[in-house]
Amino acid sequence: MFALPPEQLAAQFQTLSQALLNELRADEHLFLAIRGENSQFIRFNQAKVRQTGTVSDAQLTLTLIHNERMAQASLPFTSQPELDLSRSRQALHQLRQELPQLPPDPYIVLPQNFGSSRDYHPGQLLEPATAVTAILEPVQDLDFTGLYAGGLIFRGNSNSAGQHHWFATETFTLDYSLITATGKAVKAIQAGSQWSTVRYQAQIAAARPQLQILEQPGKTILPGQYRTYLAPAATAELVGMLSWGAVSEAALRQGESAFAPLRDGKHLSPKFSLSENFRHGQVPRFNDQGEFAPEELPIIASGRLVNTLINSRTAKEYGLDSNGAAASEGLRAPEVGAGQLNAAEVLTNLDTGLYLSNLHYLNWSDRPQGRITGMTRYACFWVEAGEIVAPIQDLRFDESLYNCFGENLVDLTQTQEYIAHTDTYEHRALGGSLVPGLLVDNFTFTL
Repeated sequence: MFALPPEQLAAQFQTLSQALLNELRADEHLFLAIRGENSQFIRFNQAKVRQTGTVSDAQLTLTLIHNERMAQASLPFTSQPELDLSRSRQALHQLRQELPQLPPDPYIVLPQNFGSSRDYHPGQLLEPATAVTAILEPVQDLDFTGLYAGGLIFRGNSNSAGQHHWFATETFTLDYSLITATGKAVKAIQAGSQWSTVRYQAQIAAARPQLQILEQPGKTILPGQYRTYLAPAATAELVGMLSWGAVSEAALRQGESAFAPLRDGKHLSPKFSLSENFRHGQVPRFNDQGEFAPEELPIIASGRLVNTLINSRTAKEYGLDSNGAAASEGLRAPEVGAGQLNAAEVLTNLDTGLYLSNLHYLNWSDRPQGRITGMTRYACFWVEAGEIVAPIQDLRFDESLYNCFGENLVDLTQTQEYIAHTDTYEHRALGGSLVPGLLVDNFTFTL
């Protein structure tokens, strides 16, 4: 286990990389990657600490290429230089034994040198000793449940062409719910690189009226089409689906993309624009091959498909130019452009319909037609004449992107919110979505 400063971690990774690269044989090629974190975790339940601790963890991944064959191995990074070098040498030896047993891969991409980089984005996070007090003081009278995770996350990438990248950022997420006596909940997220007590307290204050409304009798909503406002957290769920077979060039080429009609001339609303934006420093621009993505890459511009995400393997297979996409060709730093709707006037503009704070359980119901199904979740309400009048029971929706991002899109809010990824599977996730809220006509609910 370790808890070294970013510059020392970067130096250790570079030294280890160079030592391994110096041992390569003729016609061998190597990628070496590292991912890790030094994080504080605090789990809350009923406005009390239920679990707290720190995690210092990192993993090395070696990818060896020789004679059109590729093999990969992963091992823990300990920050003990001699031990890490010894284990990495053993892993390299094992990969050499495996490679002859593997079939040739015609789409292997060899390492290249696109230039090296070193980025460090320090944050202003809660001090570990005072984090509990800062989080719990405003919610002592509420049933508060959630998870705080904050600290350093780092990524590195080296290859045998002489390229070396390092990225480190200090971020936090506070993913929480405020729960009523009847078990209903208002969900919210605080996230970023700068903790703001003022912003956190304002978010709690804004949630209190919603808690009171949730205690009222619910309104039954029949299946049908309704004017609907999707808050930024709900918008982020829809945008997340685009990484599952929409923005990928390989998916388009293989007939598995929901955006295929856009390439054939169909378009979304001119009010809708989507890009990959790495300028905010939340995720590294380099992918697992060390390729740089553009600082900003438009994907949908005023409703028109102008780019897809293309990794180097797809580029080689189809004779294209890579734009530094990840192996999955999914979104890493998505941003949906803002609109003209004043966030303070959302209910007035909604007038009568549904206000959806959150969605979950999303999936494609008809990918070629861009149809997504899912459920409403947490604080969702029926609105009449610009006033919230009752909570609703969970509803299932089934809607086409070509409707909600297309002809039925009324407007997007002038302000965007950063909705962070809160996954902690194997490691704390990087990044999130920068999105506005959406006002949509005739959003379709089926159950």
